[in-house]
Formats: sequence, C-alpha cells, structure tokens
Amino acid sequence: MAGAPQLDGFFKQVDTLSDHFIERLRKAVAIPSISADVARRPDVFRMGHWLADELKALGVQVELRQLGKQPDHPHLDLPPVVLGRYGSDKNKRTILVYGHYDVQPAEKADGWATEPFDLTVDSQGRMFGRGSTDDKGPVLGWLNAIEAHQKAGVDFPVNLLMCFEGMEEYGSEGLDELIEDEAKKWFADADAVCISDNYWLGTEKPCLTYGLRGCNYYSVEVSGPGADLHSGVFGGTAQEPMTDLVRVLATLVDTNGVIQIPGIKEQVAPVTPEEETLYDGISFTMDNIHESLGSKTTIFEDKKSTLMARWRYPSLSIHGIEGAFSQPGAKTVIPAKVIGKFSIRTVPDMDIEKTNELVFNYVKEQFAKLGSKNTLKVDVLHTGKWWVSSPKHWNFSAAAKAVERVFGVQPDFTREGGSIPVTLTFEQATGKNVLLLPMGSSTDGAHSINEKLDKRNYIEGIKLLGAYLHHVAVEPTS
Repeated sequence: MAGAPQLDGFFKQVDTLSDHFIERLRKAVAIPSISADVARRPDVFRMGHWLADELKALGVQVELRQLGKQPDHPHLDLPPVVLGRYGSDKNKRTILVYGHYDVQPAEKADGWATEPFDLTVDSQGRMFGRGSTDDKGPVLGWLNAIEAHQKAGVDFPVNLLMCFEGMEEYGSEGLDELIEDEAKKWFADADAVCISDNYWLGTEKPCLTYGLRGCNYYSVEVSGPGADLHSGVFGGTAQEPMTDLVRVLATLVDTNGVIQIPGIKEQVAPVTPEEETLYDGISFTMDNIHESLGSKTTIFEDKKSTLMARWRYPSLSIHGIEGAFSQPGAKTVIPAKVIGKFSIRTVPDMDIEKTNELVFNYVKEQFAKLGSKNTLKVDVLHTGKWWVSSPKHWNFSAAAKAVERVFGVQPDFTREGGSIPVTLTFEQATGKNVLLLPMGSSTDGAHSINEKLDKRNYIEGIKLLGAYLHHVAVEPTS
C-alpha cells in the first residue's frame, strides 16, 4: 500500500499527540469568534491572529489579507483571511485547503448543557463546544497533520496552501473577490482543492461529497390598506393581504413536496446509470432520518427515493411570513402588508435566471387569478448555484484510499441538500477539482445547541487528512 511505512509513523505520532491536539482545540473553542455579532468582532480578529500564530510556529508562511469594511456596517472592519503556504517543492503536488475560523452565536441560556466556549469532553469521548465541528476542529486538523509529520520525522508528501476565513457564518463577505484575485497568484500552483466543512451522512461510515444543491431565496409581498386594521371594524369590508398571500403560497408546492411551478422539473438533469449505482451501498436507513426528524413523517418509505429527493432533485420550502401576528395569545389585527419567504434548492442543470423567471411569472399568474385589488411584489433575495464534481477524479480516488487505510471501509459517495457556495467559487476560479472531505458526523449538531465533535472523529480525522495527502502524492492522474 502506498506510503504505508510513512503513514504508520505518522499515525503513531497522532495518537501520541492526541491530548495536545485536544488542548489546541480547547484554546480555539475558548475564543468566541461570532462573526454575526458586532460586539464579538474583536474576538473574530483575535481568533484569526491566534490561528496565524499557530501556523507560523509550525513553519508555515502566513499572510493576513484584509478585506476592507463590512457592507452593512461601513464602520466595521472585516476579519482577515489567513493565507498559508507549507512547502514549495516543484516535484510535489500542491493541495489547496479551505476552512473557516468564525462560529455561530451561542449562549448557555439557549439550552446548552455545558458552557459553549469551554470545550467539555464527556465519558463517551464527545467534545462539546461551539465551533468544535464547524469548523475549528477540521481547520486545526490540517495544523495537527503538519505537526505530527514533523515530530514523526516523516516528509510532508505535498505542498499545502491554506485559505481560512472569518466570515463564513455571515455570508463570506469579500471572500469570492479574494479567491478570484488570488487564483493566479497565491493559489496558482494548486493541483486540487479540499474542503472539510461538512459531515458524514451517519455516525459510523465516512463519506466523500461530490455534489451540493444551490439555493434561490424569494420574497412575495402583498399590501393593501394604509395601516393595520381591526378585524371587528374592517373584517368583511376590505380585501386582506394575508388571505391573498396564504392562497398564493399554497399553490407553490403540494404536501408531498412536488413543486407546482411549470418548467422547474424540466430543467433537471436526468439520472445516469452510473449515478444510480452510487446509492445502492450507502450506509443510511430510514430509521436514521426518522430519528433526525423526531417523527415518521417522511414523504418516501425507502432509502434511495429519500436520498435522491434530498440531494439530486429540487425542493421548495416555505419559511415564514413577515408582518403577521405570531406571538402567543389572540390579536384581531388585519396586517396591512405581509411578506412571505420561500426558497428553491436547485440542482443540475437548473439555470438561476431561468428559474427566477419561472417563479416570478407563476406567482404573478396565481395572484391574478384571485382578482384582488391588493398589490403584489415578488423578488429574489439571494441565489447560490448548485455544484457537482466527478467522484472518479484522482482527488476523490486518493481520498477514498485514505478512508480505507484509516477506517478500514470504502467511503460512501454522497451529495448534500444544503449549499457551500465557496465550493463553486474555488472550482470556477482555479479550474481545479474540489473535494469535500468531512471530519464530523451527522449527530454533531453544528449551528445547534450542544455542538460537539467526537474525539474519535477528531483524532482519526487528523490521520485521514494526512493519509489523503500521502495518497494524493502518488495517485495517477488518469
């Protein structure tokens, strides 16, 4: 097996340093780098500088790239992007890795069983703390892999480029422009890209992710009266915006998730015979999704249909109504203006502009059928394109061999229903294959209370990242 002796020494060193690596994660989690909280912006900067210092101590060439002011807070500086370079051997492949050092908000009062910024390891090896799995654990995995190689006396198999940002949880402001600008500069030598910012499909079997759905997010505004009205005075005399809005929203999708907008499903790429085979051996059961749902209210009763609905077909979800009464108790108000929010998760080969046009036309047609004197306005709030890669590329083949080396099983090849927009940005800017190589599992609770990363996933994940780089170094291109 390629690199077996070197990997044995590396693996042994990772085990030896495991407590040290957990302590490094503890220090990272302790910095509340919440990008969405203006008051925490100094902590985000502190986290970026701490990460840069950790990299420099390992001999990594580091540059902190400033991104200017935050568009919605012109007085506020955006946190820096930490760029790193480790090695410059022209005879080695160069891999570009991405991660983020900012986190979601968290407070003990939200329902955390532990202090969210104090890494707590329980008797089962679960390491609780905000950012432990999303994305500080995976980011530190790359640093830990470098250090374990150094202390094991094992030659690092590739040149490593690093791009770690501090605004991922708040829209990655300024990052796309930096990536595009650096594609022919800092990132010019990259042969492939690896991102560790997603999760296993379950809890036992690693996966490699080759596709993500995009997201088009829409608003539908219906207005009429000049002010909110009392239903006892105006009920039955005025056409009500809420009634119109609910009737329009109800036409978008049926109970079984079938999108009712003509022309949407016609854009979807057909399933190929090769793709069909990728679902057969995936480690997933209906019990997995029932447990996640907390109910058995699934649309489908079988694994394959469920996974395809989640990954490779579009979905439409209605998210909420702005301007409507939503507090406990009774309030007999007629809202003067309400705004419905919904999104479409897009897939290959859906076109953003074509989809927007179909949505606008359909919503306007459905409103016109009501014969209402109220006013309609439909708009798109943001869009993100779908991404799909080739799981047959050498980048994926190397990662698959690394999974087998570390975990003793072949990985599942998966897509995901959510979006990681930077994936497509890296692919388009560099022209290189992008691999999603997750460290955490499906039960980690990223963005939720009691976020955790299992010690096994962290330590074995460090081994996986290192093994991936060793296999990348020797994997043939064809």
